[in-house]
Amino acid sequence: MKEKDESEEKMREEIKRERAEWEKQKLEGKTRREEEDEKRREKEQRVWDDFNEKLKQERERAERVKEDLQSKHEAEENKMKILMEKRNREREELIKKHEEEKERMEREKQGILEDLEKSLKEERNRREEQQKSFDEIQKVLEKQYEDELKKKQVDWREEHDREKEERKKKVCSDTDDPHQVTAYSKLETEYSEWSWSLHSAMMETENKLHNKIENEKMHIVKEINLQKELKKANEKVEKLMSEFFEKDTDADSVKQIITNCPEIKDIDILRDVKDILSETYEGASVNMRESRDIFSVQSYSEYVSFKKFPTKGIKEIVKDALGFAQTLKHEAPIRSLVKDVAQQSDRKIQSFNISKLGYNIRYIQQLTHYIKKRVTEHQEGQVKYVFKDEFFRDLVYSICMRSNKMITDQHRLFRDRNDPVIYVEKKRETYYSIFLKYCHGETPAAIFGEMICQKLKEPIEQSVYKKTARELTDEMRSNCPSLNGNRSKLEKHILKTLAEEEDFDKYMNYIVNPRDHFKSFIRDEVSQYITDKFSVSVLPKMKENIKLLQQKIMKAAHESTEHVQVNRGDVGLWLKSFTQQLSDELIFSEKDLSGVKLDDVDDFSLLEDVMNQKLSATMTDVSRELKTGKLDPKFRPDEILIDHLCQCCWVQCPFCGATCTNTIENHDGDHSVPLHRNNGINGWYYKGTTNLSVEICTSAVASDQSFYPNESDYTVLWKKYRKAGGVYEDWRITPDRSQPPYWKWFVCRFQKDLEKYYSKTFEGNGNIPEEWRKYTNHSAIECLDYSLE
Repeated sequence: MKEKDESEEKMREEIKRERAEWEKQKLEGKTRREEEDEKRREKEQRVWDDFNEKLKQERERAERVKEDLQSKHEAEENKMKILMEKRNREREELIKKHEEEKERMEREKQGILEDLEKSLKEERNRREEQQKSFDEIQKVLEKQYEDELKKKQVDWREEHDREKEERKKKVCSDTDDPHQVTAYSKLETEYSEWSWSLHSAMMETENKLHNKIENEKMHIVKEINLQKELKKANEKVEKLMSEFFEKDTDADSVKQIITNCPEIKDIDILRDVKDILSETYEGASVNMRESRDIFSVQSYSEYVSFKKFPTKGIKEIVKDALGFAQTLKHEAPIRSLVKDVAQQSDRKIQSFNISKLGYNIRYIQQLTHYIKKRVTEHQEGQVKYVFKDEFFRDLVYSICMRSNKMITDQHRLFRDRNDPVIYVEKKRETYYSIFLKYCHGETPAAIFGEMICQKLKEPIEQSVYKKTARELTDEMRSNCPSLNGNRSKLEKHILKTLAEEEDFDKYMNYIVNPRDHFKSFIRDEVSQYITDKFSVSVLPKMKENIKLLQQKIMKAAHESTEHVQVNRGDVGLWLKSFTQQLSDELIFSEKDLSGVKLDDVDDFSLLEDVMNQKLSATMTDVSRELKTGKLDPKFRPDEILIDHLCQCCWVQCPFCGATCTNTIENHDGDHSVPLHRNNGINGWYYKGTTNLSVEICTSAVASDQSFYPNESDYTVLWKKYRKAGGVYEDWRITPDRSQPPYWKWFVCRFQKDLEKYYSKTFEGNGNIPEEWRKYTNHSAIECLDYSLE
């Protein structure tokens, strides 16, 4: 028991001790937590205090900023206030000055008015005095005028009667010719009789058959019965018709017209040239077979005779200096004359408007007189030669030969539009078609509708062709690489093509006659483009333009019908409205239907329906005929592009022959070109030798060498080439020793051809550098991309 009690006592002590230990640990943990909480609170307090301090600082800074802004704002307000006050003062001063100026102007105005009134008063008095004299003179003049007027009235009446008689002999438009009107009237009368005979026989037959049917004597009417009943009446009408057309006095409404109108014959330009030149040479026969194409001759030496001058001493003739001279010094001015005369002659020929007025031999006479005048003026200038007769003859012949096709084509257009036979044949078809309409009982509105469609055919052709040509030109300007830029870009393509083809004759044509070569190149490019793109571009454009034009025509017809119905008008008002709406689209007016009887046309809805039907057939004919391209050549895309790209400067460098690239003809300032050539290409050689020059203009003007200008015996330094005067002082040639390989390659490639052309050689001083021979066709073409930029 005692041991048990001791054990329990120990256990209680142990428990008490553990509890005390636990209490101690609990107290230590609480104390530790309190200390940690205190530290955390202190830390949080420090953070909060720091935050509050920063917040306080920010507030203070914000206050300072606010004070600064307020101060600045007040300063700005003060500044604005001062500025406004200043502006108000200035405004008041301006108003004051304006009022003063206004008062001054009023005073001046009043003074001017007073002076003017005084002047008018004086002028009025002077005029009153003049009027008295004038009235007396006027009475005398009125008497003279009355006498003169009476005399002129007599002359006018006689002239009118003569013109009236002349007009009766000519083919007039559509139906206003007296023969046509008379013949048509007779035919209309006879037609009325024929149709009535058939109609009367039909009514009689109808009455007979009706009676038989009612009397039950006939149950079925067969076609053979009708033919049998009408046979006699039909044979009678056919006989009358045959007699009318065989015995009618107007049966020959064509031979008389052709007889009374001059025949439009085919022309022979070269025959007329021969006749005119024979007259020029006082009746001497001119053999045109001996004439040469002056644009392709290599030298003009055979065309000139040199003027005689006093003999110079030997010292004045012999020159020791080695300089450049041009082959046949007179070649350049003569070639320039030939080109300019040819160009001006082309313009004269265009001004003749042959496609509208026809060809007349007087055009060749005018051309010949102009060429003669230019040749005479040239040789009377400061030149040392005169032209032989052959020069004038060959120049006239060559210009006319070159223009022969153009003149002939334009005259053919005129003949097709104005030849009496063709005209009458066209009218025959038109009148026969209208006659058939009458025979079929068509109304005046239906017939008038068909006539309008027939009249619209030619204007539609012209309108569609012009519009298609313009659109095609725009397309080529965008898609054709050679034609989608300026003249410099076009020239780059020309030079590339020449290098690819390697044709010496074409090269010389480009060098000697650049304008003609450009034209030829453009025509070839356009022709090739149209051939390649005809089915995918040209034809669709034509069809689309035909479709759009047809829609516009029918819209105009419909709106004209509405206009007439609203205004209760007649066919005259309809036609006026219709032509006015199409005036921007077609060359078609009311006068195109002059002489046509319109009084009976009153069904405008039917007129519109007939036009809609017939216009489709007309458009089909137009589409078919447009494919042949037989229209006025001046509306062709190539001519449009030539006019756009070739109306520029064509002056050539007096040294190398390169053409000025300025896009304005007769421009101000100097001529220039980005790519000069070897001047031996233009015939320059070393004087006293037969050696063609290998110098290029841009490098020559940077050298100390000299040249002999024109026909002179004195030298001029290349670097001072403008001192040579004349054509030399109009050019700007910039010194540049870099020489693109294009013309170096050309000289090497065509050395033999050039030597033969000029009867000289690239030897001695003109020996071709070996390094030039390394250039290839490819490198020559490649250099164009940077040298012609």
